[in-house]
Amino acid sequence: MLHSRLGWFALGALGAILVAYFLTRPSDRGQSRFFADQSYHFQTLRALTDIAADGADTSEVLETIRHIRSGDAQGWFSAWSDTADRVSVRAEKAMDQIAKGRALLRAHNYYRTAEFFLPPEDPKRPVSSAKNIRSFYAGLDALSVRYQRIKVPYSDGHHLDAVYYPGPENPSKKKPLIVLGGGFDSTLEELYFVLVKDAHEHGYDVLTYDGPGQGSVLRDQGLPFTHEWEKPVKAVVDAFLADHQRPEKMVLIGMSMGGYLAPRAAAFDDRFDGVVAYDVFFDGGAIAARYVPQIVVWLDEHGFNSIVDLMVRAKAALSPGFAWAASNGMWTTGTKRPLDTTKAMQKYSLAGVAQQIKGDVLILAGADDHFVPIGQVEQFERELTKARSVTTKIYDRASGGAEHCQLGAQTLWHADLFDWMQVKFGS
Repeated sequence: MLHSRLGWFALGALGAILVAYFLTRPSDRGQSRFFADQSYHFQTLRALTDIAADGADTSEVLETIRHIRSGDAQGWFSAWSDTADRVSVRAEKAMDQIAKGRALLRAHNYYRTAEFFLPPEDPKRPVSSAKNIRSFYAGLDALSVRYQRIKVPYSDGHHLDAVYYPGPENPSKKKPLIVLGGGFDSTLEELYFVLVKDAHEHGYDVLTYDGPGQGSVLRDQGLPFTHEWEKPVKAVVDAFLADHQRPEKMVLIGMSMGGYLAPRAAAFDDRFDGVVAYDVFFDGGAIAARYVPQIVVWLDEHGFNSIVDLMVRAKAALSPGFAWAASNGMWTTGTKRPLDTTKAMQKYSLAGVAQQIKGDVLILAGADDHFVPIGQVEQFERELTKARSVTTKIYDRASGGAEHCQLGAQTLWHADLFDWMQVKFGS
């Protein structure tokens, strides 16, 4: 009888323990973020997005960010540089050319990512940039990717940089030439992963370029952005056509802030049959103003500059994303103070300009874009009064494409882009 009671007691105690465990155990659910800070999360997602084009590996990225604390720009640089160095060594030892090429492209991406949060004047930037560029073209060479580097004459003795990637040699396929440019923080080489590789597999030629405020044009020549983006695009296309047969059709695509830059250029250049805003960027002034409370504007207008500068430094200390945006904004626009950048960005608006676009337009947008308010889609659509057609794709969270530029969902927007190209241009 005693043994029976003890058995029942033990069984009851075990049951109670199991119930308590299942009621109190922590929920083991997957995470949708790499960092709580949006800027560090977003840049990690940016690196991972290049997996589809041989520009990253999942575990390499996850192991890298394990050593990083958000807001620590130097720690971010060290961790990504260490990974890039290890992958570079792996590439040197690889006998297989495909493995070598892929490793070099990953190293390029990690070097590019490493310097992202560094101050513009940090002496480590030029060294890291040289490594990422060297790794990139060595990677293309190892993979036998065909490309042509073009030095584009520009104003006052300056030049722009472009890279042309010819598609598969098949005269029967008369596909439009894709002209692809970046945005607020992109580099020329990065554009290969953004679209070139997939476009090549779809049979397209692609011409990529850096304009003022971007890549080597900013770093090596100190040229800041211009809101008159039709000027650099015209220079790039003119230089290309001087040595290449003019394609039957051309489609201009702009990434991120390129959602303003590309439509602006297309408004002044009828040689483009279509333009893609990837993503929407209708009003740069309104976007920049989101970072600046009205009290700050009032203080600045009434001569309280020292107080404004103190407020900016305080916010930068608390927000890594704001600190980066303020620093990069002054660097790329050539301004001296963050508030001057906000004022400069007021010129970057398609209001009164988009009405001049006559070709087909594709607008992409993420429902949870942390840079660009979703309301700018409707503003852009209303201005496109003379466009041959306007197609809009807005990606929600469930689709995976809700982030700015659909980072993490590259195949999603690519599918819609190539469907649009086929419908509008029969290709």
